[in-house]
Amino acid sequence: MFVIGGGSGGIRAARVASGHGAKVMLAEEYRLGGTCVIRGCVPKKLFVYASRFSDTFDEAAEFGWRLSVPRFDWPSLVAAKDREITRLEGLYGTGQESAGVEVVRSRAVLEDAHTVRLLKDGRRVRARTILIATGARPELPPFDGIELGITSDDIFDLKTFPRKLVIGGAGYIAMEFAGLFAALGSDVTVVCRGSNVLRGFDEDVRQAVAASYTIRGIKLMLCDSIRRLERPDEHVGGGDRAGRIDVTTEQGGRLVADQVLLAFGRSPNTTSLGLDRAGVKTGTDGSIVVDASSRTNVPNIYAVGDVSNRFNLTPVAIREGHAFADSVFGEKAWQVDYSNVPTAVFSNPEIGTVGLTELEARAQYHAVDVYKVRFRPLKAAVTGDCQASLLKVIVDCETDRILGIHIFAEEASDMIQVLAIAIGSGATMKDFMSVMAVHPTVGEEIVAMQTPTVRYDRRDASTPLVPSAAPDATGSHPKGLGTLRGRYRAPQAAGDEIDNAAPLP
Repeated sequence: MFVIGGGSGGIRAARVASGHGAKVMLAEEYRLGGTCVIRGCVPKKLFVYASRFSDTFDEAAEFGWRLSVPRFDWPSLVAAKDREITRLEGLYGTGQESAGVEVVRSRAVLEDAHTVRLLKDGRRVRARTILIATGARPELPPFDGIELGITSDDIFDLKTFPRKLVIGGAGYIAMEFAGLFAALGSDVTVVCRGSNVLRGFDEDVRQAVAASYTIRGIKLMLCDSIRRLERPDEHVGGGDRAGRIDVTTEQGGRLVADQVLLAFGRSPNTTSLGLDRAGVKTGTDGSIVVDASSRTNVPNIYAVGDVSNRFNLTPVAIREGHAFADSVFGEKAWQVDYSNVPTAVFSNPEIGTVGLTELEARAQYHAVDVYKVRFRPLKAAVTGDCQASLLKVIVDCETDRILGIHIFAEEASDMIQVLAIAIGSGATMKDFMSVMAVHPTVGEEIVAMQTPTVRYDRRDASTPLVPSAAPDATGSHPKGLGTLRGRYRAPQAAGDEIDNAAPLP
């Protein structure tokens, strides 16, 4: 087997296939570990940890600690990150070597369905099976001065901390960097072409994040987009303008930044791979088209991870690589289940989500109960933080099965990992209500929900549906749901949705 790409999916596939007895060669043109380890999840989480100390220092004083004035040093953080990434890359290399995988540090391209050419030395390698795991790259829509911007691939290695940061885009990458850089001390502005941030997430979560970021001083320029970036003449106005970037938006907005982060999403990394020479089909977005077993239209060529643009998360790529290796070389075929994949956004605070959003559930099921609670964590009783956390559970009325859970709160990522086990096992709301609460915790609010905040029921069309989201100016409801009719049940008891300024007894 020949693996093109040494990221999470390719490395797992290579190691497992070698364990099944395959002779494996893996080519990586940059660094082992791929986007996640080198320029994605791992360095991002390290930066998130650094950013959280800002709030911790402030909160410590409210709890009686007396500290000297803390000072943040950007070069120290970058150096600490570099040490950890280098350590992890070394472990990946050692792991492949011990598994019997031959690693080649070179870009590799397809010559035909069974031949790979290594560009570093021109060698041609023949392989019975080829796996493409080249991941994705930042997507950059064209506009004037785009070369002055940076992407998430670059931001971890800046020599100077950006005091003024403009971010184009409002997906999870944009919102994570907006939160962490604001906490580290940057003046952050997010320019978003949509009417809200985090398209595709549950509407209540989107609103909660936007409100939270506004409270934290992050400026959101919605329904707008970057039109032009310009570097003023560095000799005009003195040397302090040498690093300045002027940003003009489509709505006429004018901003000044030290750096402009272009976070418009990512595209499958398939350019100049030789896919056409091998006859591999791609989609309109450039992704490699595969079936449920990760096989392309060419029987001996497979693709896993972001390059196939199915569910672009590191754990998904790892599982796809493992399933491929077991199925092709281990004679124990299985396929990845993409239902109820949990995910987290390391915003401030975090988002944890699994399953259907409210709007998705209402479109797919006849009757849906929504349990929702907003509350202030116990710590806020001392610190005075007015920011509310959000917990939301979506339930199928007919079976009582939980369809989705959405959390905006501290430690949401850890909570959603455990809750995903319950969702995947078919847990019902009755199951959750039967669990004894652990007090005082954020998680107890989930098992303390006894009454739906709202019910949407299409089984009886005699009365109009009253949605949780208000209609727009045309009278239509979000995402085309304005024509639904059915019964609406209001909250049955006071406290179904609470904002407890003081801790619960």
